Amino acid sequence: MPERATERTPAGERAESVLDELSEAIESGAGLPALTRAAARALGASVALIDRSSAVLGVAASSQAEERKLLAGEGDVVRAELRVADTAVGELRYRPREEAPAAAVTRMVSTLLALEVERSRSPEWASDEAAAAFVWALLGRNVTDRGDIVARAAELGAGIEHGAGVIVARAAPRTTQAGDWRGRVLTVALRAVRSVGPGSVGALGDGETAEVVSIVPAGEDAQLARAARALERELEAALSGFSITVARSRLAEDPVDLYRAGKEAELAANVAEAEGRTMLAFEDTGAYRLLLPAMSEQPSELERFYQETLAPLAAYDDQYETDLVNTVETYLENDGNVAQTAASLFTHRHTVRYRLERVKELTGHDIGSSEGREKLSLGLKAMRVLGIASAAGPAMEPGAEGGRVRPLADD
Repeated sequence: MPERATERTPAGERAESVLDELSEAIESGAGLPALTRAAARALGASVALIDRSSAVLGVAASSQAEERKLLAGEGDVVRAELRVADTAVGELRYRPREEAPAAAVTRMVSTLLALEVERSRSPEWASDEAAAAFVWALLGRNVTDRGDIVARAAELGAGIEHGAGVIVARAAPRTTQAGDWRGRVLTVALRAVRSVGPGSVGALGDGETAEVVSIVPAGEDAQLARAARALERELEAALSGFSITVARSRLAEDPVDLYRAGKEAELAANVAEAEGRTMLAFEDTGAYRLLLPAMSEQPSELERFYQETLAPLAAYDDQYETDLVNTVETYLENDGNVAQTAASLFTHRHTVRYRLERVKELTGHDIGSSEGREKLSLGLKAMRVLGIASAAGPAMEPGAEGGRVRPLADD
């Protein structure tokens, strides 16, 4: 009995054609941009290929406006996660030109793209992971031998034997962000510091704020300053909807001193955030520099001093939505002048005096005395150095309602 020919449907022929074209692009080693263009033809759509760190690997679009829509990922742009087994490796974004592609074709294209992204990017991801492990080991003082530090850095392409510094960048989203925005912060940050300090390595910390800690090879402090400025510019240009903080250490001529440099950059970043500054060098932190030894060697003592001074006020502010910590800070900035403090806080002198009495009751320190001012001032500095954010909320104590002060007669 003669063998029956297998019936080939138009959909089946198209799927086979898609597979052939993408396979040829992969086998020829044409690269991800060429593979992206092949995927666009297969899907009949404009296409953007993005890896898990939000780096754009390829775009196939008919115009710059179309490209902007794809990269924004909004409106009628379809977003498909690319996975290999249980691991996310990237994202496919596409915008059909006419009708939506068949589900089978989309699955086929996504699978091939995921495998090729994973194959081509794995070495770089492994290098990034090794670099992050080195950064945390060095700044955590888990590796202290000079020769070992230099050798491990050299393996990662970082020549730090002639000097290096530490730069901390923090990016906090002001609006909801889609995708792996922390990975995007890391990618942008490393690109910026490497433009000035080739061989720079970095690591991404955990937490609600994306913190990138970079070790930047540099022969002089001016080069480290340029890297910090380049980082600030790049983050502000690439990350709309984020608040940005960049801080740097002094230059460490000896690699063993990079642990100290890490603490310097962290201290400067904490102070910059507390003061609402986008850029700060450790050498510009003023009296805060005196607290570096305590932060580096005895943070428990710094924490204890904070608990004895500002902690009761911060806890009270958090519970009752008052403004005691800010009042103390403003009072000290105005050299103990109640009238000027009231003007700065847009409140009444009676309210300021009430708050200062509350400060004395809660802490046992009279801010009207020189000793009380000194202790509360150091408590504020300890709070900032430790990176503790003060509670924010409308003042609700007597003399103010929802932050609005009732008119009162002058004293």
